[in-house]
Amino acid sequence: MSRAEQPSRRTVLAAAVAAAVVGPAVTADAADAEESAVAPTVDYRSWTSYKDWRSGAAQGTRAVAGVRPGVVIGTPAGTTDYTDPHTGTTATWEYATWTAPVHKLRVPATEVIASWNAHTPAGTWLQVELHGTYSDGTDTPWYVMGRWAAGDQDIKRTSVDDQKDGKSTIWTDTFAIDDATTGLRLVAYRLRLTLYRKPGTKLTPTVWRLGAMGSDIPDRFTVPASTPGLARELIVPRYSQEIHKGQYPEYDNGGEAWCSPTSSQMIIEYWGGRLTPGQLAWVDPSYADPQVDHAARFTYDYQYEGCGNWPFNAAYAATYKDLQGIVTRLGSLTDLETLIAAGIPAITSQSFLKGELTGAGYGTAGHLMTVIGFTADGDVIANDPFSPSDDAVRRVYKRREWENIWLRTKRYNASGKVVSGTGGVCYLYFPARPTPRQRKALAAVGVR
Repeated sequence: MSRAEQPSRRTVLAAAVAAAVVGPAVTADAADAEESAVAPTVDYRSWTSYKDWRSGAAQGTRAVAGVRPGVVIGTPAGTTDYTDPHTGTTATWEYATWTAPVHKLRVPATEVIASWNAHTPAGTWLQVELHGTYSDGTDTPWYVMGRWAAGDQDIKRTSVDDQKDGKSTIWTDTFAIDDATTGLRLVAYRLRLTLYRKPGTKLTPTVWRLGAMGSDIPDRFTVPASTPGLARELIVPRYSQEIHKGQYPEYDNGGEAWCSPTSSQMIIEYWGGRLTPGQLAWVDPSYADPQVDHAARFTYDYQYEGCGNWPFNAAYAATYKDLQGIVTRLGSLTDLETLIAAGIPAITSQSFLKGELTGAGYGTAGHLMTVIGFTADGDVIANDPFSPSDDAVRRVYKRREWENIWLRTKRYNASGKVVSGTGGVCYLYFPARPTPRQRKALAAVGVR
């Protein structure tokens, strides 16, 4: 359970849901559920190719070709001062910008989450912004979706609070329509990168992937049951977040706050990502699994004061050689089976009451775990970091319970109040050069 998944982060997103629900708990409306399973609800778009980077509007940036195309600082557009809100330090930076073409959403969206993959050597950092058009023809302001660096010496990576325009709000890492019941949606957007470096140097960030997931997931307490179609288990390292309780209060104190970086580290190491002794030298040598402490430090959002910022985790994964990371939503366990069949595990976000997920032994307002396979009966095999030891991390959860908990968008908490569910959010980490089979599986779930 990560801090960024606790109620303070997304409670407001449930307000429209609560207003629309009166009386006792409801069961699935079969007709609506069937319709939502067919109608497209997610649109993920990314810019990754040399052609993509050439298609944007450049002010001081240039596209670079090669095995992994990207965008870098060419001749800076100018200089600017930035005062880091978390250190109070003001510094001057050269900057350049790249602005994506307008993307018209295939699914007019109630939420949008951006994610990016980049190399930011010491002395550089980047900012990602979103500007959108509403279905009523008006525009959003330029919203900051994140100020990010792989390290933490030049700036403190941060989300930006208090961004709103009366129609939408940025909640940590998520653009959200304030009242979806009005029918207002985001129908198009542009993303803008600003790349920064110390003046007078030749340093530059390199951005390889920039994308966003727009979605309009229907309000639902339950979802249709999928039919099991795969029996396979991937061998993924197992790490417990709980053995880190009390470690590094400056990065939210370990334990239940570290489900996101712990899950990220499991999948990173599945793909072969490893840290050197030098990189881990800062961690107390008495701590087991120091790579988890490292992941917490380098996913930490200094504004939210937690390690659960979704795009920051995906960006952290991509700091490892030849890895990509994105944030998206999937529509069913069939989608997860498609990925597992191609050797791609997933990190999923879910919330549930104690007793709703047989064998978990806990309840949570939000928790990240990794899906690594399916049993012959179709049940979910997960590496659940909310476990007392590394050996206890592997769990098998009942398919129907797990599927509903992950995909629903509304639920009742222990007090009987309607609160939000995550609606199928997941992180996907995969090779920079996927195999044909992996590429096909990713395309099948809307990722290119």
